[in-house]
Amino acid sequence: MDGKKLEYKGEEALKEIERLTMKAAEVQESLLKQILTQNKETEYLNKYMRADTYITDIAEFKRCVPVISYKGIFPYIQRIANGEDSSLITGHPITEMLCSSGTSAGEPKLMPSIAEDLERRTFVYNLIMPIINKYVGDLDKGKAMFLYFVKTEMSTPCGLPARTVLTSYYKSKHFKCRTRDPWNDFTSPDQTILCSDINQSMHCQLLAGLVHRRQVLRIGAVFASALLRAISFLERNWRNLCEDIRGGQLSSFITDPGCCSCMSTVLSSPDPRLADEISKICSQKSWKGILCQLWPKAKYIEAVVTGSMAQYVPALEHYSEGKLPLVCTMYASSECYFGVNLKPLSDPSDVAFTLLPNMGYFEFLPLGYNGTLLMDFDEEEQVPNDKLVDLVNVKLGCFYELVITTFAGLYRYRIGDVLQVVGFYNKAPQFRFICRRNVVISIDSEKTNEEDLHRSVTIAKKLLEPYDALLVEYTSYPDTSSVPGHYVLYWEILQYGSKSPIDENVLEECCIVIEEQLDYVYRRCRTNDKSVGPLEIRVVEAGAFEALMDLFIIQGASINQYKTPRCIKSKKALKLLNSKVTASFFSPRDPKWGPKMC
Repeated sequence: MDGKKLEYKGEEALKEIERLTMKAAEVQESLLKQILTQNKETEYLNKYMRADTYITDIAEFKRCVPVISYKGIFPYIQRIANGEDSSLITGHPITEMLCSSGTSAGEPKLMPSIAEDLERRTFVYNLIMPIINKYVGDLDKGKAMFLYFVKTEMSTPCGLPARTVLTSYYKSKHFKCRTRDPWNDFTSPDQTILCSDINQSMHCQLLAGLVHRRQVLRIGAVFASALLRAISFLERNWRNLCEDIRGGQLSSFITDPGCCSCMSTVLSSPDPRLADEISKICSQKSWKGILCQLWPKAKYIEAVVTGSMAQYVPALEHYSEGKLPLVCTMYASSECYFGVNLKPLSDPSDVAFTLLPNMGYFEFLPLGYNGTLLMDFDEEEQVPNDKLVDLVNVKLGCFYELVITTFAGLYRYRIGDVLQVVGFYNKAPQFRFICRRNVVISIDSEKTNEEDLHRSVTIAKKLLEPYDALLVEYTSYPDTSSVPGHYVLYWEILQYGSKSPIDENVLEECCIVIEEQLDYVYRRCRTNDKSVGPLEIRVVEAGAFEALMDLFIIQGASINQYKTPRCIKSKKALKLLNSKVTASFFSPRDPKWGPKMC
């Protein structure tokens, strides 16, 4: 990628978006040829194409290279993680492995990354402010309170860093040595963002945000769940934060050297007046609109509020009293940064992302037409090579699964995201994010699919057998009414023998058994990140699931085809199940988790 493009600002950035979207087909074709040329010596491509004759032939690429899921690329990634050369899949050295929120066999998926990928991500970040400046003025007149965090970092057996894509970016020179400008003046010192202790990082970042409360024009976090977690932390700890401000000294529990050093500048002197202002606001019985009161000049909230994060929109609207627009700026993943939202002030339900044709080579697997989502292809089903559609040939209103080819060594790789075409910007399509394929329930960065949930429940329900009891039926619900949110399972239990009632400790143990069986990312969120709360089992009375079926049939479901939904989304269905609850049990402890090679 042209390094000069990293410095695009203002009108230059907008001109670049125009150029890319006007020539989307040409940019895509050129990019794929670059990928094939750079990677023509790789073992993977040479398995399917002849390097001497066809390696840069796009038609041959589409005819010969298969459409794959993670299972298809994992053996190569595993070999590189164990020390074999990057040339197995890419012509450039792999510098790190990125831990995806998706999992394979219970472990995080590893995505290969090369040095140039950081330039591509930075390129996208540099487009955001020029886009927002078209709709919101004078953002250079104050600060942004963006709460960013790093996660635990591991390494592969051969020593490659294994970390999340955001941790990679925050630790890179692209972030730490970024050009300082008034449109990206953050309240959080970099050292607080890079602090690996989540509580110390949160305390210091919120403290800095409160000290600069009269200058804050933007509030945000990467994900809506992280911002709500920060509000919950503030609700529990505002008195301590006020004491820090009042005395001009950092709390004694902050021991991280970087935090201590940078916060001594933020807390330059005691400020009892500011402490009193904050204390008066936070002492109110209701926290409705608290964000606007603490940061009165804030113009919007920035966070991902699409997909599973949409469940947090009502809570954010409560804390802002509906006065601050919720801005979702970009569409990205560990595999690739895809595109941007050119209308950042649009309602969360209307957010559409324009895919940038210079980020990766994009193809699309058709999943439905005329506004009907069919999902014909299972995750592991072999997809015919000729089924894919190019970026510029997708059809308005149709649903697709995104498939990408990257410089780092992913070829025709199924991302798992389901998108709907909702419009075009010049020649580039705009997509609405619909869902992740096969994800049943999610609170934070974890994504639990139906198979993993069912397997976990199947193991846990064996604890009922000594009591002559069996699990008749179950479903789930992501409860985000408190922070952090947690999984709720509704269980209908039939006790058919004459043995004594099931001890409550047994049902608590069922909770933890389920959690122990869920994947690595879930257990990390529960035990290390504390971004997911203890799992809850709500036992419902006999006949509850029959009543649930009756409700869905009344609403139009076919009795012949009815299957109990494994996750409840209907408010009426949720109300019905909650009315049938006879007892509730929570996990008594955190599930086992330990940092290791992702």
